[in-house]
Amino acid sequence: MNLILDGIASSVVETPRLKAHVVERGAEQAAPLATVVFIHGNVSSSLFWQPLMLALPPEVRAIAIDLRGFGGSEALPVDATRGVRDFSDDVASVLDTLDTGPVHLVGWSMGGGVVMQYLLDHPDMVASLTLQAPVSPYGFGSTAGIDGTLINGGAGTGGGGANPDFIARLQDEDDTAESPASPRSVYRSTYVAPGFKSELEDLWVASMLTTVTGDGNYPGNSVPADAWPGFGPGDTGVLNTMTPTHFNVSGIADLATKPPILWIRGDADAIVSDASLFDLNHLGALGAIPGWPGAEAAPAQPMLSQTRAVLERYAANGGSYREVVFTNCGHSPHLENQDKFLRELMTQLCG
Repeated sequence: MNLILDGIASSVVETPRLKAHVVERGAEQAAPLATVVFIHGNVSSSLFWQPLMLALPPEVRAIAIDLRGFGGSEALPVDATRGVRDFSDDVASVLDTLDTGPVHLVGWSMGGGVVMQYLLDHPDMVASLTLQAPVSPYGFGSTAGIDGTLINGGAGTGGGGANPDFIARLQDEDDTAESPASPRSVYRSTYVAPGFKSELEDLWVASMLTTVTGDGNYPGNSVPADAWPGFGPGDTGVLNTMTPTHFNVSGIADLATKPPILWIRGDADAIVSDASLFDLNHLGALGAIPGWPGAEAAPAQPMLSQTRAVLERYAANGGSYREVVFTNCGHSPHLENQDKFLRELMTQLCG
């Protein structure tokens, strides 16, 4: 199967930090109207962005970068104690090497956290920020309230929360749908809304199967915890980068430089919501995980409410943002409703 679509160029960019795989759709003019940089989410790669890149107007340059341990980039270990900074620093090194200047960043899910971290570290290099179904600014799991108050030391978050069967099937490059834990089944049940179909599904599954597994990559390590469910954040690997003990990008609200932010999400998102099926506290409340200590001790994380609160502070402090909700749409608005996503993105690029 050809993973690179016609009209897309694939290359490896050597930077001082890593060898990064990049896919690009160049602009049909020497000085592009805009350069858009796409950052994928967890268990995916730059391949997911190709149709949207091809649909952009010819005067727009489009670049998508594989994060370390995904796609064709080097499988360097991830230091989760830095939050997602290993990823955002890698992105910065690629853009420095390509000499892009300020860019319009688009981040999906975990990639939304990466681009928010990039904005914190390089505000003058961001022309605009588009967040698609982003991780909460306070991380994934084990926080309460719209201010992201840490609960139970982050118990129930990080590498220990990954499904061992899913990890094994990634390692075995299982592209079947025979198990609910197979990558194809996970794509169908959580990446998109029920019933969504795509002729490019094989490409999306192939992208998922590029994920490098292990303690240094996906999902990362885990440590025992006294609080339910008995494990807490480790210090290496992908899932630990988004634990609330390591990750907090709410400081974007206090930046002096505030490019416009577009927040796009689906109303049927199973992964990022105020009732996420990947939040162990919410699963405990549903009875899916035994021993849940109750809502007072282990409440579900209000992910959307937290993101909205940070973006409202961003606007109150002189910035601007738009929240756009796609109906009957899951975790992947750019796949499920590409035309609408493209219109919103172009409005963002053109101001």
